[in-house]
Amino acid sequence: MIVRLSFLILFFACMVIVGLYSRKHAGNVNDFVLGGRSVGPWLTAFAYGTSYFSAVVFVGYAGQFGWKYGISSTWIGLGNAIIGSLIAWLVLAKRTRIMTQHIDAATMPDFFGKRYDSRALKIAASVIAFVFLVPYTASIYNGLSLLFEMAFNVPYSVCVILMASLTGLYVILGGYMATAINDFIQGMIMLVGIVLVIFAVLKINGGFIEALNSLSQFESDITVTYGQKGVFTSFFGPDPLNLLGVIILTSLGTWGLPQMVHKFYAIKSEKSIKTGTLISTIFAVIISGGCYFLGGFGRLTSSADIYKSDGSVIYDAIIPTILSELPNILLGIIIVLVLSASMSTLSSLVLTSSSTITIDIIKDTLFKKVNEKQQLLCMRILIVIFIAVSVILALNPPTFIAQLMGISWGALAGAFLAPFLYGLYLKKVSKLAVWSSFILGVGITVSNMFLKYASPINAGAIAMIAGLIAVPIISLITPKLDKKFTENIFKCYENN
Repeated sequence: MIVRLSFLILFFACMVIVGLYSRKHAGNVNDFVLGGRSVGPWLTAFAYGTSYFSAVVFVGYAGQFGWKYGISSTWIGLGNAIIGSLIAWLVLAKRTRIMTQHIDAATMPDFFGKRYDSRALKIAASVIAFVFLVPYTASIYNGLSLLFEMAFNVPYSVCVILMASLTGLYVILGGYMATAINDFIQGMIMLVGIVLVIFAVLKINGGFIEALNSLSQFESDITVTYGQKGVFTSFFGPDPLNLLGVIILTSLGTWGLPQMVHKFYAIKSEKSIKTGTLISTIFAVIISGGCYFLGGFGRLTSSADIYKSDGSVIYDAIIPTILSELPNILLGIIIVLVLSASMSTLSSLVLTSSSTITIDIIKDTLFKKVNEKQQLLCMRILIVIFIAVSVILALNPPTFIAQLMGISWGALAGAFLAPFLYGLYLKKVSKLAVWSSFILGVGITVSNMFLKYASPINAGAIAMIAGLIAVPIISLITPKLDKKFTENIFKCYENN
């Protein structure tokens, strides 16, 4: 216990010190939200990666999909690295940085408002972002707190409040720069931790070959391949179609998430993007690939703690149960690993939500004469409010983590992905096409919550694909933006 607490206290102290150090970089709105658009490639890449992978991935998704798909769940991690990191940086980073600087957009809703010349779109995007970032935040608390309960016997509610308070503190103090520096530190911890965990877990199970052999003895309980042995060690696993749905949502979904795309706004220069692309991709391969690879061996745990009284599996308990068998020192490192992943994502979410409401609704719509100090104060107050609301939701969460993340990612990526992506490349995207994407993304996700015609994961993937199809088609048959206005928007690419 002393070892675990020592790691924890050192980690918390480091985060607060960074927050205090970064206060000088948060003197105005531009610095607080974007780090003055001067964040280097290493900090940006780690900020992107650590915002991507949280306790939701490590505890919730790795446990659930590792159990369902076995070793083939590693494809999710590779999809995250190739589609969610490498291709996302290649397609979005440069054009996002150039256009958002040209039109002076600080948030994704701000981008929609200025790119499509519509205050209504800006307000709608702000509301969607704020509402659906809350369940994602709650899922992060949930995943982390389960691990803390196992390691320290601390009540769930205490874990949630402690994590929320510390994250809020350093974000309020240092804004984006504090989150970027802390993300780098947290990312290094994550890289070391995941490698150590994989080796330790495989060693406990007799090594890689013996662990594979043991896993191959399990029969599939999925309808598609019911009763077959060996499918959990096969190339595509027991259910390739649903596996594909998970890959699409967790990989392509990042392209439309405000807290992810925001990292491209703040990067120092176009030259930094090449370095950032490589670092981000390597980071994703190790972290995401490692998490899902580890989760693939979840069925090897024989503990009764992962089952309910009716015999059904508690997915969120799988990874904590696996980790409970590790030595104390390694467990201390793992706790800090998951805490790092969670706090980095949480800090990104609260900063995104507070800046969105302040810049896109309060400043531009309700109180147009607010000055810089008032905006900063407002953002800090909203950070506290956002954290408080998400804590309340986290204390009464749905059945398991993946539901929360699926709802959040499905609505946000379904609504924003298509109009953001096409808005960077195509001049003829219409306002009505953007509205159609907003309606489809939120409509499909929310209706599925009640009608349950698909899993939250598949509903999110459907919402994204629907938007990508609808936006160009509706743009062809609806009125375009003023040609002169659009030409001025795209003028920024002429010399790049």
